[in-house]
Amino acid sequence: MTTPSALNRPAVPARRRLAARVAVALARSLTPLPPRRLRSVLTVLSRGARPASYAEAKRARDAVLSVSLACLGPKGCLPRSLAVVLLCRAGGTWPTWCAGVRTLPPFGAHAWVEADGHLVDEGVPDGYFRPLLTVGARGQSSR
Repeated sequence: MTTPSALNRPAVPARRRLAARVAVALARSLTPLPPRRLRSVLTVLSRGARPASYAEAKRARDAVLSVSLACLGPKGCLPRSLAVVLLCRAGGTWPTWCAGVRTLPPFGAHAWVEADGHLVDEGVPDGYFRPLLTVGARGQSSR
């Protein structure tokens, strides 16, 4: 798992930053939920959204990282991934939200988003994480 630097925060327009702040606040309120409840909430929220492209998900991720140092940190994967899907949903799209584990030692849990079948800007190759919970577009939930 990478540790992004606070100095490398992406530049994002002011309007997008405001939407990202709202998404981060909502995401932080969802983080204490148990996995089953969280998946249920995300499944409901994803209904009616079209799948997000990689570029859309990357723009949302950049916006989230530009407004939240907590999401930028190494332990910010859950609020970061939730904020990204919420920000995408505000635009009518939904990347696949995933929570799972690393496939290589040391063991570690992680949450991330995927779009177009690829990890969105995680800095590791596809297949590095094994999803245990996923919520895709159109309310498709698996695992």
